[in-house]
Amino acid sequence: MTAGNVSRIPARFKSLREAGRKALIPYFAAGDPGPEFTVPLMHAAVRAGADVIELGVPFSDPMADGPVNQRAAERALRAGMTLRGVIEAVAEFRRQDALTPVVLMGYGNPIEAMGYELFASRAGAAGVDGVLVVDYPPEESEVLTALLRTQGIDSIFLLSPTTDDARMEAVSKIASGYIYYVSLKGVTGAANLDVNEVAERTRRIRSHVDLPIGVGFGIRDPQTARAVSAVADAVVVGSRIVQEIEDAPAADVVRRVEDLLSGFRKAMDD
Repeated sequence: MTAGNVSRIPARFKSLREAGRKALIPYFAAGDPGPEFTVPLMHAAVRAGADVIELGVPFSDPMADGPVNQRAAERALRAGMTLRGVIEAVAEFRRQDALTPVVLMGYGNPIEAMGYELFASRAGAAGVDGVLVVDYPPEESEVLTALLRTQGIDSIFLLSPTTDDARMEAVSKIASGYIYYVSLKGVTGAANLDVNEVAERTRRIRSHVDLPIGVGFGIRDPQTARAVSAVADAVVVGSRIVQEIEDAPAADVVRRVEDLLSGFRKAMDD
């Protein structure tokens, strides 16, 4: 993607709405279990029915990630993955897939180390569609968001069960692409998701933010994904995929992730 282009995310959600379907958004850490797995896993996710790919940028001191995702980041960092390597992986993926939206999800430190302008230009040239910086609130995101906008890249923000109306309004003024609703208090991989509560919160978010809502954290099986897809625009599956990557022998990683995601896709479509 270059300056003047637009994110693929709005068009993808539009086509899903017209088809009466909901988005399946898998998350996994780039570089886990090694850099050579990242692009094959991205293509496997698309074959399994993924609509958007969230690619985690590994960072040494994550704050919102549970133990499973922390270990994935550690494995990726030990294997030599960097922010530059993540962007290069997206560029490689784009050589075969020009349509599937890709979102980079991570923390501010690696972006600051690269520099906002260089990060935005490299991400745009590689074909990144969205960026979600976990530890950037909207009032600290204006400079980066403006630079990303010049590259046609959406800025995606988190909302949580404790987000108040004023914060939702602040996010609505700067966010684009979609909203990521963190369905649980706590870290990734937590359990005990209450779908009725998710439904209530998504209704409230929609009264403030005119963007698709993706729900993540705590979606560990196809049945839960199906229930959440009835009340949200997208289902984000992260820790369950990362656990599969951790458990699988290297030779089976790609196949097992594809099989796992196919089960989520089938449940959501049924």
